[in-house]
Amino acid sequence: MNNFKNGNQRQQMATENSLRPAGGYENLKVYKLTTLIYDITVRFVELYIPANSRTCDQMVQAARSGRQNIAEGSVDAATSAKLEINLYNVARGSLEELKLDYQDYLRQHGAVIWKKDDPLAQKFISLQIASPKQFREFVASTEQSLQNTVCYRSLPLKSVIVANSTILLINVASFWLKKLIRQKMDKFIEEGGFSERLYRIRSQKRKSD
Repeated sequence: MNNFKNGNQRQQMATENSLRPAGGYENLKVYKLTTLIYDITVRFVELYIPANSRTCDQMVQAARSGRQNIAEGSVDAATSAKLEINLYNVARGSLEELKLDYQDYLRQHGAVIWKKDDPLAQKFISLQIASPKQFREFVASTEQSLQNTVCYRSLPLKSVIVANSTILLINVASFWLKKLIRQKMDKFIEEGGFSERLYRIRSQKRKSD
């Protein structure tokens, strides 16, 4: 009986030792950014997208998917690097879809889409905005400075600023997400996945018995 119990304990320890670090997604920079993007998008569609429009639900779902898949991928990292990386790629695709929706909103109404060298884009990037408070302050100050700008009058000025700023936030989040995916891929190549580590532990156990 004791041998059986000890064998189960050893098997459990081997399994636990083969698990990769997982969770902790709340501390990831990209998770914090996608949470901000999600919150902004929920409010944006409430204010500027018709409630009966499919775009309304699509934007919210794309923003949510970007955030949720990062969380799920981080948790699934314990047993599957392949699934983790796949979910991060799903998050990337969702963010790209969301960016296109914001760009379409501006383009279809003839509003300006900020280019990388636009002074406003450069200012936003230089501020490294990553919190709701920073985002609100940037939007408020920019709205005040652009009150008399003719090219922004095809849409509510604030919506143009928020849409452009969110596009920039998405670009930053995508950058960090691509970097995270590359790190996970390199680690997988170096260390292998759950099955490979479990096999090594079993092999070592057989040699020691």
